[in-house]
Amino acid sequence: MISTADDTATKKTSSERKHTRARIGVFNVGFHRYWPQFPGLKEELDGYRVEFENRLREMGVEVISAGLVDTVDSGRKAGDYLASQNVDLIFCFVTTYVQSAFVVPVAQRGKAHMVLVGLQPTAGMDVKKVTTRLQLAHDNCTSLPEIMYALRRCGLRADTVFGMLHGDARSAKLVSDWVYAAKAVHALKNVRIGLLGHPFEGMLDMNVDPTSFTVAFGAHIDMIEMGDLAKRVDEATEEEIADMIERINNFFIFPEPGSDSAIAGEVTPEALRNSARVAVGLEKLVADYNLDGISHYYRGLPGNNDEFLIANIIVGASLLTAKGIPVAGEGDLKNCTAMLIMDRLDAGGSFCELHPADFNEDFVFVGHDGPGHIGISNEQPALRGLSMYHGKFGSGVSVEFKVKNGPITIAGITVREDGKFAMIVAEGESLPGGIPETGNTNTRARFNPDMPSFIENWTDAGVTHHFALGIGKQIDVLKKIGRIVNMEVEVVAQ
Repeated sequence: MISTADDTATKKTSSERKHTRARIGVFNVGFHRYWPQFPGLKEELDGYRVEFENRLREMGVEVISAGLVDTVDSGRKAGDYLASQNVDLIFCFVTTYVQSAFVVPVAQRGKAHMVLVGLQPTAGMDVKKVTTRLQLAHDNCTSLPEIMYALRRCGLRADTVFGMLHGDARSAKLVSDWVYAAKAVHALKNVRIGLLGHPFEGMLDMNVDPTSFTVAFGAHIDMIEMGDLAKRVDEATEEEIADMIERINNFFIFPEPGSDSAIAGEVTPEALRNSARVAVGLEKLVADYNLDGISHYYRGLPGNNDEFLIANIIVGASLLTAKGIPVAGEGDLKNCTAMLIMDRLDAGGSFCELHPADFNEDFVFVGHDGPGHIGISNEQPALRGLSMYHGKFGSGVSVEFKVKNGPITIAGITVREDGKFAMIVAEGESLPGGIPETGNTNTRARFNPDMPSFIENWTDAGVTHHFALGIGKQIDVLKKIGRIVNMEVEVVAQ
């Protein structure tokens, strides 16, 4: 029986989704003729694979081991097995020389991006003590070019990591980056993003074909009616509203009006209750539809219920975003996807655009009105009551905060002229200093080579005007995500 969103047996009782773990396929390789020639070599190489697999498990992923591949037939079986387990990434752990014909079937049948990993068991061999057996146990790079050549001839894409099995921070970082990339790709393949309403009218860079997300990532876009939210808001009980008000009071601060007091004033009890009531309904909507993210916008007629719902959605949207369920405003499905990727990298992912620049101190404010990822701020976020939303309709409560100081990464997903997705990325720095007291998220951001040149380069890359802001340097991982899903990643500043 096929169930609908309202009667599905798997829907959660809480808005907080339980994310499944990424599945990493692993196999090691060898040459079957070696085993009778060098007793114990096979078992030694298998031990290195088990050690590698245990390291991966410590990163919070599910490891699917296909064991040793040392013939064409074992390669075919390994590929079929990994495909049956729906792995997100395959590590070919190159423990000695192997004929490329053994590896190609795994890549062809495994149906996941492959990374060749050659990790030498020691830093080097004492040439006075080298035996053939010892050399074979150190032949971790010998067949890497052969395997890559064969994969390319077969039209398959792969990447390589080479280093030492022990005490090698560089190769360990590369493997970790691939694991985090696989986590994000796993989320994309299984994600359900709700489009509540439609893109902001007139913003041509917001329009996108929902089917394109299924094509590119395996994601599903669920069309959500305003009535779906209205029903759940209307059903919110007084107890639920009171509990939400308590959560909001504990989570946010309520500052005195600042420089924009004519618009950004105090949060009235009525406005707080309205936001809490919509937040209750929004969390129920997420739970009922098993949503991993929401993109929302609806203009509504002046004074009607649709306008009320969207105008009061910001607080609940921010609470959801902080819990790993990104909510993107203005109907931006692409940026909701970018925010989700950033979140799964443990980097946050706040909804942003370029705000006014400062030529005196060479930075640009980045932020937005509406929801932000308040989990990446080192300050308690503030709520301000807005008498209007500039360029939009209605009034309500908005969130004001800035991202913690230090390295940041911004990532925007765009659509190229050929209809394919591309990700535009840049690394910069979040600077200390005040932000406007306007009830918006804002962060002082500096990028190379300088602020005016960065804005020119960012614009010329063809990015949309929204992007996801995360903490830390994430470009290396984002590029690997692009490799796995075959999406262009253009670096503007690093």
